[in-house]
Amino acid sequence: MVLRVEDANRVRTVTLDRPEALNAFNEELYDATAEALLEAAADPGVAVVLLTGQGRAFSAGTDLLEMHRIATDPDFVRGKHGFLGLIDALVAFPKPLVVAVNGLGLGIGATILGFADLAFMATTARLKCPFTSLGVAPEAASSLLFPQLIGRQNAAWMLLSAEWVPADQALEMGLVWKVCEPEDLLDTARHHAEVLAARPISSLVAVKRTMVEPHRAAIAEARERENAAFAELMGGPANLEALTAFAEGREPDFTNLPDGW
Repeated sequence: MVLRVEDANRVRTVTLDRPEALNAFNEELYDATAEALLEAAADPGVAVVLLTGQGRAFSAGTDLLEMHRIATDPDFVRGKHGFLGLIDALVAFPKPLVVAVNGLGLGIGATILGFADLAFMATTARLKCPFTSLGVAPEAASSLLFPQLIGRQNAAWMLLSAEWVPADQALEMGLVWKVCEPEDLLDTARHHAEVLAARPISSLVAVKRTMVEPHRAAIAEARERENAAFAELMGGPANLEALTAFAEGREPDFTNLPDGW
């Protein structure tokens, strides 16, 4: 089992549960999380979803060992939903999504905040968008949603630098709404989720729809641009160097790559 789902007071808590892999998303976890969102969207007893992680990480992003297999093994069997299916589920999710970042958040573990209606973060947590360190492009419409959410220069730093962003900086940027001590994080996030869940689901859905609908076309266009750039770069010299270096336990060296730059 890679995901835990619990219901209380019309709040469905979805916990990423691959702690030994820092909750990195392999195809199984992508599929399970997408299914959990689709099921919560359709369940009339669920008003709010609270998403968090088990252990010391929220999510280390895409499982790089599996990513290396996908990039090099033409016979690799992909999941039902995969990364793109999870993003589809996040884009379409009609109810409030509350995210509690309990630990390290990399890649989708950070960009998922672009879809959060409320985001909470432990004081000890850190976020990173490692795209340039992996030789790839942004994902999950973050090239659109992050500038909207935190401003162009904050977004440029996160998406271009591949550097860690601590909780206080994430709060200052506006990437998260509240920062809590680790022992208070879930209780605080759950309290706010339950406040929302006490409201009529029809009203919650209507409010979210009116907030999100004006941006749907732009999100779709951003995803198309990102996916094209990602497909172009994945498996290229920089990406293969990054994945090989990760598998070998060393730092990548991008200084002499035959990519024309």
